[in-house]
Amino acid sequence: MAEGTARVEAFSDGVFAIAITLLILEIRVPHAGAEHGLWAGLVALWPSYVAFVLSFFVILIMWVNHHELIRLVRAVGYPFLFANGLLLLTVTFVPFPTAVLAEHLATPDAPAASAFYCGTFIINALAWGLLFWTIVRGRLYRSDVDAATIERIQRAYVAGPLVYAVSTLVALKQPVLGLALNASLWILWIRLGYRTTREAMERRAA
Repeated sequence: MAEGTARVEAFSDGVFAIAITLLILEIRVPHAGAEHGLWAGLVALWPSYVAFVLSFFVILIMWVNHHELIRLVRAVGYPFLFANGLLLLTVTFVPFPTAVLAEHLATPDAPAASAFYCGTFIINALAWGLLFWTIVRGRLYRSDVDAATIERIQRAYVAGPLVYAVSTLVALKQPVLGLALNASLWILWIRLGYRTTREAMERRAA
């Protein structure tokens, strides 16, 4: 039995909104009367700022991609609902590795914190792949979604976990480089686009 996507979109949007809001809670207000003054206290929070910006844009890009992916779906089924729920589980987990990264980025534990952060997105990327697999296997996509569109998205969903895995290994030795490699996937997800071949041609012709 299948139904429309409206309820899934509404529920998912709420989860994304909560997850992205929780990120700001990690940035603590400096204590009054700090030894080196308020400005020094604010500057000392730079790891929290870095972690916040990284995760904010990650969740924002995931939300946009989720919206675009759902746009290709004509109806949802039982497996889809659980796969979507698993994806949302990985999204709601993001604030935790963000907090760990913020706490330890400026310490000797930066490699472990960075690797843990990058490793989180391996699981997240696999969840995206599972969700798309349920769409393809259940033929839940719209009639104008052609084979070229499906193949293009599948290639991206295969590349994602591999790059995240590499960034995790790199982070164990070079935390900043690992985080930069992790963030480089923003380009892939932003440029991926979930337009059908026909929509892409119409856009170029406009």
